[in-house]
Amino acid sequence: MASLAAHLSRAVLRRSLRPRLCGEAGDEAAVQALNLRWPWPPAGAAETDPQTPGEWVRTGSAEAATLLYLHGGAFMAGSPRLYRSTARFFARAGFDVFTPAYRLAPAHRFPAALDDVTAAYERLAALGPLMLAGDSAGGGLALALMLRLRARGLPLPRAAALFSPWTDLSASGASTRDNEGKDPIFTRRALRLAARQYLGEASTRELEASPLFGDLSGLPPLLLHVGADELLLDDSRRLAERAAAAGTKVELTIFASVPHGWQLGVAFMPEARASLREAAAFLARYAGD
Repeated sequence: MASLAAHLSRAVLRRSLRPRLCGEAGDEAAVQALNLRWPWPPAGAAETDPQTPGEWVRTGSAEAATLLYLHGGAFMAGSPRLYRSTARFFARAGFDVFTPAYRLAPAHRFPAALDDVTAAYERLAALGPLMLAGDSAGGGLALALMLRLRARGLPLPRAAALFSPWTDLSASGASTRDNEGKDPIFTRRALRLAARQYLGEASTRELEASPLFGDLSGLPPLLLHVGADELLLDDSRRLAERAAAAGTKVELTIFASVPHGWQLGVAFMPEARASLREAAAFLARYAGD
């Protein structure tokens, strides 16, 4: 049974954010809603990186594994600052967490974000093995990053945890229609608008933009968490099916009655803490391999 916090979050998001994203007020208003600059203060201290834009949240232990966390925000919003509470959760679980500040659309279109996270990964991988995680657009970037690394013959992360990853920018999954009235945040039109702002003239089926359609063999173990009512539900379900068919180890959990990006509610939502605990335990299993 979903928590009261989950139900309240859904109600607030449906009332305050979804009307701005649905396109009824015009595409420009929807773009502005997608391009949020989050107002609340950061959760605790973080450390900037002198070589790569982004933030570190460290454990203080020399034995800690390194986790690269790719934030969400429809490729147009979000920041390491917004995700500091998520990074702090993983740090308490024993990871040194780096969240890169990749360039955002529409000022910087595809593949700028992927180029930035690739550069961050390559620099950190030169120092030792990495774990990988990401949510929403960041989850899609994480999958695209792994396909790019494999194609270039570079070391892959030991494991990856993806939260509601946006892996199909063509919005072809059945859930983008079936959950149109259930998702408290997104409409299909909003997804397509965000995809076009990011892609510019590039195809929605470009494999580095929609990595769901790529070759998913030879990837590290994957953990997938997604909400049952999300438009992006089938981005995870199809990813799990295709990855398993390709021989990749994958674990999929579908959470009931949670909004997209619910892990951001770690301070008040039990489902957020449960998801992050499971992800941390999953990553820890492979950190010493």
